Amino acid sequence: MPASLARQPTDHPLLSARYGQSAPAIGALLNPTIEGLLAHRSVRAYLPDPLAEGVVETLVASAQSAATSSNLQLWSVVAVEDPERKARLADLAGGQAHIRQAPLLLVWLADLARAERITRQAGQGKEALDYLESFLVAAVDAALAAQAAVAALESLGLGSVYIGALRNRPEAVAAELGLPPLVLPVFGLVVGHPDPAAPAAIKPRLSQAAVLHRETYDLAAQDAPVRAYDETLGAFQTSQGLAATGWSAAIVNRVGNAKALNGRERLRQALEGFGFPLR
Repeated sequence: MPASLARQPTDHPLLSARYGQSAPAIGALLNPTIEGLLAHRSVRAYLPDPLAEGVVETLVASAQSAATSSNLQLWSVVAVEDPERKARLADLAGGQAHIRQAPLLLVWLADLARAERITRQAGQGKEALDYLESFLVAAVDAALAAQAAVAALESLGLGSVYIGALRNRPEAVAAELGLPPLVLPVFGLVVGHPDPAAPAAIKPRLSQAAVLHRETYDLAAQDAPVRAYDETLGAFQTSQGLAATGWSAAIVNRVGNAKALNGRERLRQALEGFGFPLR
């Protein structure tokens, strides 16, 4: 690390919020774009106010500016604004109230149907679409697109939260949205005006000592940073009026039993039903 960078202060409020006592010394490189990214938080309380005209199109334009593998653009998105449809999707996602509160739910799709249709109309086969690689490309493309939309919406003063629980019952979500075969709802994204009466906090993350490896991967070196993060996250949980369970316990609870997947343990079966052979 250059000496000039190492001397930079680490007490920037956004860095402190994101990392606690283990903030990296990157003060010299902070700019409005990076500060906006550091300020990200998941918002779960929204005002009912509608979005301004053109917001949806602006978010999709931002999403389409994200990288896409080989320019295949194997993703799509469904904008859901109808209150009754949002309510039904909220029920399918475990009853998450913020889906009903916010004016917009974006459902991001891994979409191989468009590519299949183009090749079929050209009189060609679709063999490559049958492989896991194609589905993985589509899922990654959707995630990259969605995160670009998140950066855009936060720059407009809006908030969001991802909804992975749409994968709990993907067939029902697909039926609600009229999805054809070879299109899977990967996740949702709630978008709206954050409720100032219930402000969302920046949740701390693992220190970079746990996730940043140089040249080669070192698993054992992560033990101490994970222990430190348990303490940091426990303190954050206490500040939010939650039980101070830390992070490791959440990992153990989530991976220790397939029931914790809440229906997503049958995702491979669902994918096959959607027409993804995953060879």
